[in-house]
Amino acid sequence: MAFDQHGRDIDYLRISVTDRCNLRCLYCMPEEGIHWKPHAEMLTLEEIARFVRVAAGEGIKRIRLTGGEPLVRRGITDLVRRVVQTPGIESVAMTTNGILLPKMAHSLWQAGLSRVNISLDTLDAQQYSHITRWGSIDDAFKGIEVALATGFKPVKINAVVVRSLHQDLLAFARLSIDRPLHVRFIEYMPVGNTCGGAGLGWTAADTIPNEELIDLLNDQARQVGLGSLEPISELAVTPDNWGPARYYQFAGALGTVGFISALSRHFCGQCNRLRLTAEGELLPCLFSDLQFDAKSALRSADERALRQVLRQALSTKPASHHHRVGTSRQMHQIGG
Repeated sequence: MAFDQHGRDIDYLRISVTDRCNLRCLYCMPEEGIHWKPHAEMLTLEEIARFVRVAAGEGIKRIRLTGGEPLVRRGITDLVRRVVQTPGIESVAMTTNGILLPKMAHSLWQAGLSRVNISLDTLDAQQYSHITRWGSIDDAFKGIEVALATGFKPVKINAVVVRSLHQDLLAFARLSIDRPLHVRFIEYMPVGNTCGGAGLGWTAADTIPNEELIDLLNDQARQVGLGSLEPISELAVTPDNWGPARYYQFAGALGTVGFISALSRHFCGQCNRLRLTAEGELLPCLFSDLQFDAKSALRSADERALRQVLRQALSTKPASHHHRVGTSRQMHQIGG
């Protein structure tokens, strides 16, 4: 088992396999896109697989593949297969916008991918095009349907809640009633170097604290006869206890509604993760610019040096994000 300096068991590694994406979401990257890193600067699939093998030897058990959009990375299915087959790795998941799932879900399932989180911030077609800048919500809906039909379990919907977008949040919550979908509302976080600015920038006024959101949803639900959300154990959703969400459920619902309170009720004391960027930097904390060069160790084929990078990250993982605003990396460069 891998413990950090604060005694937390760090068994979860999020890996960004690419900084590229087929969308341009408002809170993630500018409309014109970004200056893509040359392929030579990005980790190869072989290097990622090798990092996972060493990390598993240090106590990592669970892997989540992210981006950018991970499904635009060529060879992603083969990477899933290799990671799944790594001794010590118990489960492999992916966060995706879902658009490419209709073409790729079956091969990913066969490769051993067990669960998917689909990022979706609105159920309104026009607003979806606005948020993503050019996406079609029909493609996202198809991805959700295919994920359910393929057998991924659980299928989670990640919705970043932004006050100024005026999202229909009760409509999201109702997705959990008739199908085994687990809707998670995520507080809008100040990640990136444009915080406090216009457009892409985060402001505190745009963050809806989860307690306020729960009250709002319950008021709306009672008005339409759904009753209130009742708290349930995360074990009812994910028996292996991956993440920080607090889960609730409408009476008789097949799915759940979760709340991730990164700011208003932060879960730093229970944080169990490290992050590896597509460029090979190992990050102890989402809200910190602290990073360690894993790529050099990988390319020197020095496993001892690679283990040292992992142990450095563990030994310097902060106790809390201390409500920091802004990071040098944008979310697409970290891995959502």
